[in-house]
Amino acid sequence: MWGCLVPLSRPPGSGETLMSQSWLVSPLATPASFTVRYFRSTRHAGWRWYCSMERPLTPTHGSSWAHCSCCHREATGLWHLTSQFSRHSTMASKGPEGEHPSVTLFRQYLRIHTVQPEPDYGAAVAFLEERAHQLGLDCQKVEVAPGRVVTVLTWPGTNPTLSSLLLNSHTDVVPVFKEHWSHDPFEAFKDAEGYIYARGAQDMKCVSIQYLEAVRRLKAEGHRFPRTIHMTFVPDEEIGGHQGMELFVQQPEFQALKAGFALDEGLANPTDAFTVFYSERSPWWVRITSTGKPGHGSRFIEDTAAEKLHNVVSSILAFREKERQRLQSNPHLTLGAVTSVNLTKLEGGVAYNVVPATMSASFDFRVAPDVDLKAFEEQLQGWCQAAGEGVTFEFAQKWTSPQVTRTDNSDPWWEAFSRVFKDMNLTLEPQIFPAATDSRYLRAVGVPALGFSPINHTPVLLHDHDERLHEAVFLRGVDIYTRLLPALASIPALPCDS
Repeated sequence: MWGCLVPLSRPPGSGETLMSQSWLVSPLATPASFTVRYFRSTRHAGWRWYCSMERPLTPTHGSSWAHCSCCHREATGLWHLTSQFSRHSTMASKGPEGEHPSVTLFRQYLRIHTVQPEPDYGAAVAFLEERAHQLGLDCQKVEVAPGRVVTVLTWPGTNPTLSSLLLNSHTDVVPVFKEHWSHDPFEAFKDAEGYIYARGAQDMKCVSIQYLEAVRRLKAEGHRFPRTIHMTFVPDEEIGGHQGMELFVQQPEFQALKAGFALDEGLANPTDAFTVFYSERSPWWVRITSTGKPGHGSRFIEDTAAEKLHNVVSSILAFREKERQRLQSNPHLTLGAVTSVNLTKLEGGVAYNVVPATMSASFDFRVAPDVDLKAFEEQLQGWCQAAGEGVTFEFAQKWTSPQVTRTDNSDPWWEAFSRVFKDMNLTLEPQIFPAATDSRYLRAVGVPALGFSPINHTPVLLHDHDERLHEAVFLRGVDIYTRLLPALASIPALPCDS
């Protein structure tokens, strides 16, 4: 099936009804019959026709896109219109007739198997290159590590002296346990209610396509903005970004983007509000090793590795309970405002009847941005020393550059961002992100960033079984970005731009 969106200069006139149209498709020689219906965009001026072709066509010249023109018959005058159309699947669960093209594109992207630990990045890059070609955007590929490519799509602004707006998203997704899913997590199945089930539906392939579709809409309406808009699609965020954004911000290609402000991923909000994140906690992955006297399992041996490890584990879990109580007792605090810790691994021992000489425990700390990191590391050292001799710790990951993006109206970026939500009568809830994203690398090099996914009325299901997103929520997100991008890309020159 083929479909297209055609912008109209005005709505249908009085008494005009839905009808079949005859369209001549160029460069195709065969006339094609379409059935059309119109709908009104409540967030944007003007009307659009949605058209679905009744029979398949194959484009010529090796292109998957073509231009078409039509006129509306029996109207008050002729409407000569031009648009583009793209191919849609004929399978009912993968692009049913009448599905919004933005949703179809979203589902297509979800089916690309970019799941860790062996993501198909080549397919994702090819998909993004095709989007750049269709949208008339510049496309740059930066290989920051072997097989790890950052794809940059650029919409140039009218004033290249200004810093740019950076829209970031990651292409990889986390693994799944298929036996716990209602539908294949890589089919992008859409149920009768409009929920799309797929790994990446919330985290964060939805945002990638929302960026692209907002740009598509704005370009189709003839807009241009003073500031350049860059869309970056980065690898390996789900495993720390160490061969993705962490390396990219050190490259000359990143410096050439002249990023002045960035948007990145956020989280769903189950209420009517939208959550926006202005900072995030620092991930500290700590492995504590305890050494002690070994011996036969039948004896009461003193100074064992297990006893000392038990002491330090107890100290850390007591701290965990204190932070949990602090969060629960203060309704003004959110998870990102306190420090959390979880015991995630225990290792040691070789046999039931041998007391081990070494045991270890691994912890995932998420340190709040207002914590004195030097003092906190000293606290870790103190817990180990109090447990006894031979107890040490090492870091598997240690982030020490927490930054906070301003969220007061004296900041022009925040003022422009928040004003859009006020104008749309939408509620924003600023918070500290409880986990870690690529925003931390951007903030660390001086680029203010907000974490935002336009998802409300939706449970937080990232990394969970049956991760899903309703198509209406997804499309509303496109509307929101279509308002956000002009506001941010039209901010007048700032002192930092000179």
